[in-house]
Amino acid sequence: MTGSRLNQYDTQVTVDGTHLGTFDTMTGGEVDSDEVIYKPGGMAPSVSLGGSVNVGDITVGVLYDLDTIHGVVHWLISRVGKGTVVVKKQPLDVDGNAYGRPLVYTGKLKTITPPDPDSEASDAAKLELVMSPAGTVA
Repeated sequence: MTGSRLNQYDTQVTVDGTHLGTFDTMTGGEVDSDEVIYKPGGMAPSVSLGGSVNVGDITVGVLYDLDTIHGVVHWLISRVGKGTVVVKKQPLDVDGNAYGRPLVYTGKLKTITPPDPDSEASDAAKLELVMSPAGTVA
């Protein structure tokens, strides 16, 4: 059995065809369904009819690099609610090589969150983007 760690992924983000590079964190993207349960007459057991597939919102985060990310923040803000986002989550082997097929999510840019200033903190400043997926995972 070959296991993997959470840091063995390359998460690439593109907005309206502009490649923003590798992001450090990704949450969400769960694939769920709206299950329909039918209850037949005569006290027969319930029957699951399945349902439509839904993919949860995806949040990606990256270091707020002044040389790269800061230069596109105003443009990203202008794309909220209309920009097309593609997130590609590629598993990596222990040597950092691509392993198997990536999970590819496509949708609209829902939210952009620049870092919150804090004069008493020394944590890394991160930019977060939230994407509302369309369709399912490729």
